[in-house]
Amino acid sequence: MELGADIKNLGFGLMRLPMLENGEVDIDQMCKMVDRFLEKGFTYFDTAYGYLGGKSEKAAKVALFDRYPRESFQFATKMPIWEAATPADMERMLQESLERTGAGYFDFYLLHNIASCGNRLERSNEFDSWSWIKTVKERGLAKHIGFSFHDTAAVLDELLTKHPYMEFVQLQINYADWDNAVVQSRACYEVARKHGKSVVIMEPIKGGSLATPPPAVAEVFKEADASISPSAWALRFAASLDGLITVLSGMSTIEQMEENTEMMAEFTPITEDEKKVYEKAVAKLNEIGQIPCTACRYCVAECPNHFEIPEHIASFNNYKVYGNLAANKGHYKWVISNTGDPAQCLECGLCEAVCPQKLPIIESLKQIVETFG
Repeated sequence: MELGADIKNLGFGLMRLPMLENGEVDIDQMCKMVDRFLEKGFTYFDTAYGYLGGKSEKAAKVALFDRYPRESFQFATKMPIWEAATPADMERMLQESLERTGAGYFDFYLLHNIASCGNRLERSNEFDSWSWIKTVKERGLAKHIGFSFHDTAAVLDELLTKHPYMEFVQLQINYADWDNAVVQSRACYEVARKHGKSVVIMEPIKGGSLATPPPAVAEVFKEADASISPSAWALRFAASLDGLITVLSGMSTIEQMEENTEMMAEFTPITEDEKKVYEKAVAKLNEIGQIPCTACRYCVAECPNHFEIPEHIASFNNYKVYGNLAANKGHYKWVISNTGDPAQCLECGLCEAVCPQKLPIIESLKQIVETFG
């Protein structure tokens, strides 16, 4: 039986949890979301050592591990190699994740965000994180091992050839990125399947941007079937692929949870005719020319000035799509009044080095400053 064949097709990504004004996770809201998720028959939860500065793993303990039998769900977390100064730090972070969650073991344990950018792949090789994660499984601290990946299909092919014991890969897949020359969703998926690896899909709604697509794109889906929401169209595209463990959705509200679980509980794969609908939608997206940021915030963590780069890109994209210059310029001004002016960018390139989308962030910021400044 293929890995994940017994797991339902929707996973709860704990990256974009509901937050309180004091910066803490809204545990009451999270508990309600966890309850609803499990009531609907879904069981896969995904987080990472660094999500929300560690608050995600800690919140999972309170909302999930302390309230439900351990064998009633699957839990995945990830080790960020870029946080390791020495090989010993990998083990330290594993033990810290176990302590934060109280999990005892992880059903799925991943090397986080393996990519050539930011020397992450280089450090993984230098510290031999590949052999180390094998020992995690051998010691019974993980049932299955894999890695999340943001690089080219050629690099993925090389890694899976060198490390055939890796059981699965977590890939960014959505209809907007399927044939994108940078993200290479289709090509990476095909490489994983060629090697017989199961796939976890992340960013099926592209950081939420495909839930509220530009009007021209939304109209394509509305004409095809007005009863299906844009986010449901996005999830169906991803979930229709073969060889999946699950499709992750970073849900932040009860409403998102209700919509996604209802749709995925009654999931039907896309048809050949519907594939043409996605092609039309992508053509409309490509006409607009947005900056394809997913708001992962890796750039903010690396920026010496901690500029709110995703916020500025979101304002710019909103302006490009809807043409509301005054509103988005006002938001831009408000953000820089609290977090610093990107006009003062040092052009050090640290943001671009860690960007999973390989965006030309420096040039994009110049364009944003010119538009809103």
